[in-house]
Amino acid sequence: MAKAREKSGDGGQKRLKRKAAAQELPEPAVADDGATEGGVQPPKAAAFPPGFSISEIKNKQRRHLMFTRWRQQQRKEKLAAKKKLKKEREALGDKAPPKPVPKTIDNQRVYDETTVDPNDEEVAYDEATDEFASYFNRQTSPKILITTSDRPHGRTVRLCEQLSTVIPGSHVYYRRGLALKKIIPQCIARDFTDLIVINEDRKTPNGLILSHLPNGPTAHFKVSSVRLRKEIKRRGKDPTEHAPEIILNNFTTRLGHSIGRMFASLFPHNPQFIGRQVATFHNQRDYIFFRFHRYIFKSEKKVGIQELGPRFTLKLRSLQKGTFDSKYGEYEWVHKPREMDTSRRKFHL
Repeated sequence: MAKAREKSGDGGQKRLKRKAAAQELPEPAVADDGATEGGVQPPKAAAFPPGFSISEIKNKQRRHLMFTRWRQQQRKEKLAAKKKLKKEREALGDKAPPKPVPKTIDNQRVYDETTVDPNDEEVAYDEATDEFASYFNRQTSPKILITTSDRPHGRTVRLCEQLSTVIPGSHVYYRRGLALKKIIPQCIARDFTDLIVINEDRKTPNGLILSHLPNGPTAHFKVSSVRLRKEIKRRGKDPTEHAPEIILNNFTTRLGHSIGRMFASLFPHNPQFIGRQVATFHNQRDYIFFRFHRYIFKSEKKVGIQELGPRFTLKLRSLQKGTFDSKYGEYEWVHKPREMDTSRRKFHL
């Protein structure tokens, strides 16, 4: 046992001597080009040759490691270029060139021949003689009937009730087995100007039919992303009975102009600004986003907004002349995805 301890003690002393000798060795001299005295280049963290492709690496772990290093290198180069550009702009001051506008799908939109020109005489004539002329000439006041598909479920019913608080002068009718073709003559006889029908699938609202009475037109929308008031975070108190203001944004084509006028005819002519409520229909890439807000002026330059709900998204499926007629109706426009959606930069509204 004593001999074994002596041997182990000698081995420990030898290891300590080797470590001390290694610490005393001088570091290899490095040349100006980064090479050592032996002419060997030190390995770089992420040095890739010009024709290098990470996908050619067969080892999965090695490929993932090299891809991570390449991403880090790209971020560093982008950040360095950004800092350099910022310093140049600060040095030039007021003489700095304007910032380039980033390319998006919206500003790269394919030009549409039906884009509305406000000074076009033909557009002005059509607006003066279309189905909504009596509303915009203040000859009629909106009176809306909101109903559902046959035997609706709770979520659809609540959406109808909340829409009736957004649109003044609207009435909710719970439909039970009555055909839509029979409802329309009754609405016309009772001086309703518009009919809104909310359809559902699997207890979820998925469609909306908007028919202007008595002569049409009728629009059919797909409904998605429905959020009721209780589902909206940090929402405000329930809306008041004041008539809201309405914002129609980005309806630029002849078709979009017709849809915008249809939405505008749902609300009273004179909004009550004391209520500070705004209903917004925002068109972006043919998706119509509906939001309902209350605003407050915090100062001369700052405004605070609070969403009241509900919110949903509409996608136009068809526009039909006259009132609803699924069998013999004449369609002005029908969305055909395979024929119309050939380019991501082409929009119809």
